[in-house]
Amino acid sequence: MNKKIIILAMALALPLTVAASSGDKNHVGGHHGNRIEHMTKSLDLTAEQKTKVEALFKEQGEKSKIIHEETQARLQSVLSKEQLTKMTELKKQRHEKWQKNMKH
Repeated sequence: MNKKIIILAMALALPLTVAASSGDKNHVGGHHGNRIEHMTKSLDLTAEQKTKVEALFKEQGEKSKIIHEETQARLQSVLSKEQLTKMTELKKQRHEKWQKNMKH
């Protein structure tokens, strides 16, 4: 049972952690900025459309951050202290692996 809770918690938390922890990428720059530029070129967006797409991505980032924070708070009420510590370590390892892969 505990394994199922941990797996569920990680399945919920890790993708949200990546989305929310990369706060600098939720604004118009970073990944979303690249996506906006790609969409602008590929779809021949007008200036007005580009502005609206930027606003949509910003809103999406803000919602993701809120969901992440809510999930983290709820996890704290579900998982034991040991499980939370282990989850934090697993997130750290995953983040380090991700950073290493991004450098190559």
